[in-house]
Parts: sequence; structure tokens; C-alpha cells
Amino acid sequence: MDKATIIGLILALLALLLGMFFKHVPFGVLLNPAAFFIIIVGTAAAVTIGFPGHELKRIPKLFGVLFKTKTSQTVSDLIPMFTDWANIARKEGLLALEAKITEIDDHFLKNGLSLAIDGQSPEFIRDVMNEEIDAMEERHLAGAGIFTQAGTYAPTLGVLGAVVGLIAALGNMADIDALGAAIAAAFVATLLGIFTGYVLWHPFANKLKRKSKEEIHVKRVMIEGVLSVLDGQSPTMLEQKLASYLPHFEREKYYASQGGKSDE
Repeated sequence: MDKATIIGLILALLALLLGMFFKHVPFGVLLNPAAFFIIIVGTAAAVTIGFPGHELKRIPKLFGVLFKTKTSQTVSDLIPMFTDWANIARKEGLLALEAKITEIDDHFLKNGLSLAIDGQSPEFIRDVMNEEIDAMEERHLAGAGIFTQAGTYAPTLGVLGAVVGLIAALGNMADIDALGAAIAAAFVATLLGIFTGYVLWHPFANKLKRKSKEEIHVKRVMIEGVLSVLDGQSPTMLEQKLASYLPHFEREKYYASQGGKSDE
């Protein structure tokens, strides 16, 4: 479970509810079915119109990405694995790594190592793996784009909801006492539109983009690791090369875990 997403949602709800409390706004005003219908269903309708069906089918999976911590390998996990492979390749030859393929869970890495063992050129391997990254990045951006557009539609639908509410409120001005409450209720849709748009959908889109960037970074390291093993680089050189992809504090932590010292 991605704790940051959960904590962020809790803080967002607390900010809204405490803000209403300190402004002496009764929580009951949020129980406005018309406002929820216009904002939630309206946003869903706008997104459905704006995106093809095959992309919309991925929305449940996108929520899974948002609320789950990725279990894929990190750069720190990859470095000792590649140094071990480099050591085997230098001592026993590249074909000795064929037994390692069955141990790899990541399809991207498995494909890259298979191409290297099959004797493909470094340029071909890099092109194939980069093409796969580009395709993955395009899929990720399309998914994030759904939430970005939802964040754009929701606040505008909030204005629409307020207009509908005002039409209803001003349609009967005979009861002056009820008019103020009706006008206040009309703006609940605006509140919900702004809240969902800028506190939920846009941040969701940003998180998806960040997670995509992290995954791409790991896969770039995989490419360099496979090509370095293919090139016959020594384990020490390969370790230093891949460690350069780590931020300084993570690099120090990695070297400490390996019982060595940073070269910085």
C-alpha cells in the first residue's frame, strides 16, 4: 500500500472538514445529491467522451498503481545482480548466463539478457529496449492524461452545478428565509468540483507521472547493465557505472550495505 497516497487523502479531507468547522459551515451541506451527481457523473461522462474505450478500461489498474507500492526492483537491487552476472560472464562466458534467465521475473530485463546471449549487437539491443521503454512511457502518459483531464473538467462542472442551483434558488424568491440556504447549497457543487479537481485528479495524474519516471529510470539502468555485461566490463567498473545512477545519499547507503566505501 502506498502510504503517501493514503496520508495525502486523509490530510485533504481533514483540511476541508476542519476549514468548514472553523468557518462554522455545517457538515450537512455536503450531503447534496444533486451536486455529487453533477460533479462525479459529469466528470465521468466528460472523460468517457474524451478518451477511447481501450484507455478507459485501464482506469481500475491505474487506481491500483496509485494505491499500491511497486514491487519492481530498484537500482540498488540491480547493481549486485549485474556485478554477479559480469563476474560469471568474464569467467565462464556469456552463455553461462543462460541459466539465469529463468530466475528473472521482469520481462523487460529477461528479453534484454536473452538478446545479449543470442549474440545480438549492442546497437540492436539498445534500440529494441529503448523502443519498449518509449511504448511503455506513452501508455503511462495516456493513463495520467485521463486524470489530468478529469481535473480540468471537474472545477468547470462545479460552476455548472452552481448555476443550476442558483436557477432553482432564484426561481422561487417568495420565501426569503429559505433563499440564503438555497444559494449556499448551490455553491456546494463548486466546492466539490474544485476539491476533486485540484486535490484528487490533478495530484493523481502527477503521481502516475512520477511513478512512470521512476520505472523508466530503473529500465534505463537495466539497459546499461545488460550492455556492460555484453561488453565484458569488469564487475568493479560495472558497479561504479551503475552506482552513478543513484542519488548521492542512496549511493552512500548502497556502498555501506556492500561493506565498501564510496568513490566520492
